[in-house]
Amino acid sequence: MNRLLDGLGVSLPVLAAPMAGGAGTPAMVAAAARAGGMGFLAAGYRPAQALAEQIDAVRAENVPFGVNLFVPAPVPVAPQDYRRYARVIQPEADRYGIVLDAGEPVTDDDDWANKIDLLTASPVPVVSFTFGVPDPAVVKALRRSGTIVLQSVTSADEARQAAEAGVDGLVVQASAAGGHSATFTPETLPAPVPLPDLIADVRRGTALPIVAGGGIAGPADVAAALRAGADATTVGTLLLRTDESGAAAPHKAALADPAFTETVLTRAFTGRPARGLRNRFIERYDAVAPVGYPALHHLTAPLRKAAIAAGDTRLIHLWAGTGYREARAESVGRTLERLAGQL
Repeated sequence: MNRLLDGLGVSLPVLAAPMAGGAGTPAMVAAAARAGGMGFLAAGYRPAQALAEQIDAVRAENVPFGVNLFVPAPVPVAPQDYRRYARVIQPEADRYGIVLDAGEPVTDDDDWANKIDLLTASPVPVVSFTFGVPDPAVVKALRRSGTIVLQSVTSADEARQAAEAGVDGLVVQASAAGGHSATFTPETLPAPVPLPDLIADVRRGTALPIVAGGGIAGPADVAAALRAGADATTVGTLLLRTDESGAAAPHKAALADPAFTETVLTRAFTGRPARGLRNRFIERYDAVAPVGYPALHHLTAPLRKAAIAAGDTRLIHLWAGTGYREARAESVGRTLERLAGQL
């Protein structure tokens, strides 16, 4: 298929994107590989030990796979802005008897050092990074262990920074993608550049292999991305309703619910740009939400968890890309094969 993935035995240029928070599962990753593609475990929000268990589960399937990590790139929020936002959204938490933490903003590095130690001591085939470029020493250590290193980027400038860090390839993400944007500058919403145009822009500045995604809704989008210069594509939203998905039942149902008519980029849930189905929480709080990650993620997490348990889609982070209407209740393999249908 291409110089990046041929050596891994990947024959289908449609990969399963990492989806943090539970939607991505070892079963999804294994199913993507069995279909001829490849999947990524999402290390985000998962401690190193839990990640190790997922890696072991996929290794037992004897398939190629990758692991995606969030690079520590905290976006500071002023304590007074954080506390103001906590007060504003507290009435939503009251309905579940939850008192939001309105003290000091909570920041952490998502168990970064332990995850890097895990992946250098017990290498996996591919590691990708999101939210920022890791220290070149980390890239070098992973490559020295035999791991292919990819960097998620949202612009030609970010691609240049990634190339300078010594990565093997790029994951080019258009703003139409569901969930968190990989942007290095979360203070600014990503520009709405169509995926083929973004690929072409990045390709003009680098010869690195490109895996591209964001808003892919069908076979024509996959073909267009490859024609624009991508070596492979990646999809996430279209896998959320599959048999192997770990997405919550209310999330799966919302993707097919005609009451949800569009997706929007919002910072309301986590303080970082992310695309999801427009719902009441976004409508009420997006305009007043401060920039601040991971502080806002930790602030709203108990509320979101309670809303999921109650099936209250008004308050859930319903991550979805613009192609969400094409997410089907079928196997991962069937989805990936269908998307490759025009190649």
